[in-house]
Amino acid sequence: MKNFALNAVDAAVRQGASYADIRIVETLRENLSVRNGRVSEMDLAEDLGFGVRVLVDGAWGFASSARVNNEEIERVAGLAVRLARASATLKREDVRLAPEPAWRDTWITPCVIDPFTVPLSAKMALLHALDEELRRSSLIAAAVASMSFQRKRQWMATSEGSLIDQTTLRSGAGMAATAVEGDDVQVRSYPSSFGGQFLSAGYELVLGLKLTEHATRVREQAVELLSAPACPPGKRTLILESSQVALQIHESVGHASELDRVLGMEANFAGTSFATTDKLGSFQYGSPLVNLVCDNTIPGGLATTGYDDDAVRSQRWPIVQEGRFVGYQFNRELAHRIGAERSVGSCRAEGWSHVPIVRNSNLCLLPGDSSLEEMIAGTDDGVYMETNRSWSIDQKRLNFQFGCEAGWEIRNGKLGRMLKNPNYQGLTPDFWRSCDAVGDAHHWVLWGLPNCGKGQPMQVAEMSHGAGPARFREVMIGVGNQ
Repeated sequence: MKNFALNAVDAAVRQGASYADIRIVETLRENLSVRNGRVSEMDLAEDLGFGVRVLVDGAWGFASSARVNNEEIERVAGLAVRLARASATLKREDVRLAPEPAWRDTWITPCVIDPFTVPLSAKMALLHALDEELRRSSLIAAAVASMSFQRKRQWMATSEGSLIDQTTLRSGAGMAATAVEGDDVQVRSYPSSFGGQFLSAGYELVLGLKLTEHATRVREQAVELLSAPACPPGKRTLILESSQVALQIHESVGHASELDRVLGMEANFAGTSFATTDKLGSFQYGSPLVNLVCDNTIPGGLATTGYDDDAVRSQRWPIVQEGRFVGYQFNRELAHRIGAERSVGSCRAEGWSHVPIVRNSNLCLLPGDSSLEEMIAGTDDGVYMETNRSWSIDQKRLNFQFGCEAGWEIRNGKLGRMLKNPNYQGLTPDFWRSCDAVGDAHHWVLWGLPNCGKGQPMQVAEMSHGAGPARFREVMIGVGNQ
C-alpha cells in the first residue's frame, strides 16, 4: 500500500500539482443489536478505497476510487489535477497551507482484547441476556442492546515527504428500555443514550461497562418515570451528570470553535458561530472555573490518532482558559486566518471518498475540585439531570434547549423525588458563566460521540468529550414537555 501511495503523489506532481496527498483507507466494521428478543442487526462489512487531493494554481482538486491499483491511481490523480485546474478559474485567493514537518511513522490504537477475535456467540449471548432483563416488565414496550466495532487502517503520503501508516480501533456498547403507559413514553439508557459508550479501545471496553449489573436499574427507572411528576418550570440551580455535560460541550463549544464555521464556510448547511475572531483572547466564554482543552493524544479518545488527515501530528491546546476564549479548532489551510504558524490538527475525513474538513477534536472540560455530593449539598432549590434525550441549538451555537431522560429534585441540599421530562434552556456564554462548580478527577469520564454530522455532502465523524458533573446557577428549567 505504501508503494501505491507514493506512486499517487508522484503521478499528481508530474501532472502539475504543487501539493498532493493520498489516503488509502481499509475499514472493517461490525454492528450487532438485539431488540425485543430478536436480532435486529448482525452486520460485518469491509471497505477499501483511496482519495487523492491536490493543489494546482492555488486551488483544491479531489478524486477517489474503490479500485486500488497503479493504473487507477494514475487516472484518479490526473482527474484530481484537472478538477483543481478548473476550480482555479473561480478562486478568490490561493490556498495557503501552514508548514508541517514531514513525518514517517506507524501509529496504532492501544488495545487489550481485539473485538474481532471475540466469538460472535459470546457477543450475542450478552446482548440477548441484557434484552431479556430489560423486558421483565409488561410496561417495557421496547428494549435494545447493541455493540459496535470498527478498525480503520490508513496509509497516507504527501508530496512534502510524509508517509504515515495509521490504524485506529473503536468499540462501543449500550442498552435502553422504553416504558409506555397510555400516551406517556419514557426512556432510560446505559451507559449513555443513542448507542451507549464508545472509545478507542478493544473489547475490554464492553467488559468494563458491566452492562449486566445495570440492566435491572435501567428497566426499573424507565417504569418509575411513568408515574413521576413532570419537572416543574422555573429559574433554578441545575446540576448535570457528566455525559450531559459532554454533549453540552460538543454543541455549545465544540462546533462554535470550529474555525471554518466561524468564517462562514459551513453557513449554507450547518450554520455559523457567535464566537467570531474578534472575540479571540478577550471574550469571557464562561466562569473562571471553566477550562476546556482539545487533546487528540488522550488515551481512549475517538479523535485520538497519531496524525490528522493533513498529516499534522496530534497535539493538545486550550479553547477556554479560566473562562476566557483563547483558541479554535482548525486545519493547515485556515491557520493563517488567525495568525497561527501551525495547524492544531483538526482536519479529518469520514473515509477515502470524502474530502478532509475541520472536525471537532477530543474537547474536554478539565476537572475541578467538587464532588457530586458537595454540589447537591450546596444547592437549596434545584434539579439534577441525567442522560441526554434531545437537543436543539440555533445556527450560531448560541440559543439552546436540551432535554434529559431523568431528573431528581434537590431541596435543602438533599436529592429528592424523580422528575420526568426534565429540560433546560439558555444562551451559551450566559450558561457557561453561571457555572460555579465542576466535578473533580474522581467523577471525570471521557465520553465518545460516534455520530457527529457535518459538511456537504454529509460526513460523519467521531470524537470524545471528557467531563465530570457540573453545577449552573439561575438556569431556566422545565420549559416544556417532550
